[in-house]
Amino acid sequence: MEGLREEELGNTQSVKEESLNYEEYLRDPKKLLQKLFEVGAHYGHRTSRWNPKMKPFIYTQKDGIHIIDARYTVVAIKKAYERMRQEGARGGKVLFVSTKPQAKYIIKKHAERVGAFYVVERWLGGMLTNFETIHKRIIKMKEYENLFYQLEEMRREGKVLPYPKKEILKMHREYSKLKLRLGGIRDMDYLPDLVFIVDPKYEDIATHEVKLLNIPSIGIVDTNADPTSVDIPIPANDESMKSLDFIIGIVAQGYLDGKIARESQ
Repeated sequence: MEGLREEELGNTQSVKEESLNYEEYLRDPKKLLQKLFEVGAHYGHRTSRWNPKMKPFIYTQKDGIHIIDARYTVVAIKKAYERMRQEGARGGKVLFVSTKPQAKYIIKKHAERVGAFYVVERWLGGMLTNFETIHKRIIKMKEYENLFYQLEEMRREGKVLPYPKKEILKMHREYSKLKLRLGGIRDMDYLPDLVFIVDPKYEDIATHEVKLLNIPSIGIVDTNADPTSVDIPIPANDESMKSLDFIIGIVAQGYLDGKIARESQ
């Protein structure tokens, strides 16, 4: 049972790059429910690790593992999709967050696909509550990019560089760190209008900042987490990559569909 819950845990190559027709799952609740069973979204944590607030979303337990009532997952996914669609349609900005090893690749993939911001490396304390300081670091990152472009032009023209090689290497190292941590929000000039979080318990600092700023939130919440920590909790397995890929994909599609509808008008 534990193996089924964590099927393909941490193996990015195991998530097949298949093009799913999310619309058909949204139209047919039975088909969506069946797909959730297929990807193992209904497998919760061990019963000893549960959060009592998740009781309404738990169907039963088997072999020491809580089984999530996937009917609630279906309802939550459709609600989250619609909230995302509304944000995209009105031109709002969405931030996807997960630094969990098994979710980073998936978050980045879907955020880039739908044109949203994302954080997949270590969450910097104050990333939202002290955004002014973070934004200064983003500006610094962009300044480095412009500088490196100018230096490359000077090299091609055979000009003498204004900085010694050692200093340029030092700047490249600093730029690499900034890009790794802030690359997913390089064009985020102001706070997001909506935040999507995988496992609010794991991303407790990010979740706390979102709450403090009253930013609307959606989250994939497993049986060991507090569903009230986000505005729209999606009860589901937060470790199986198949489960994460499908749920994140279908919810993110809402944002893209909203943007397409806005552009068509």
